[in-house]
Amino acid sequence: MTPLHLRLLRTRLAVCRRGPGERLPVWLHRAEVWSATRTPDELSLVVPDDLAPDAWSPERGFRALEVVGPLDFALVGILAGLAGALAAADVSIFAISTFDTDLVLVREWDLERAVAALEAAGHRVGR
Repeated sequence: MTPLHLRLLRTRLAVCRRGPGERLPVWLHRAEVWSATRTPDELSLVVPDDLAPDAWSPERGFRALEVVGPLDFALVGILAGLAGALAAADVSIFAISTFDTDLVLVREWDLERAVAALEAAGHRVGR
């Protein structure tokens, strides 16, 4: 796999699960980083940690490592390579893909171990 350049985003994030019929909160659009995915069973939101209401039972304390893109849709194994290196270091991930890139969220307490594992795998992580 070709070495990748990743950058650590400064925003601390929370992962939240809402009901499938919930609407996106209006304040969400003011956040620098957020993601929403709806399935028939849920609305999954990744929002800034400090904006996640306690009523949403958020999983807090995530940091995002973003692959510097844009990435070509024909590329194969980007997430698999990152996930494999992190799994070997016993670091759990929450992955998000956008049109241009991939983000790997790790718990803040695993961040240093995650960066070390990615760098040992030949990737470059900027902060």
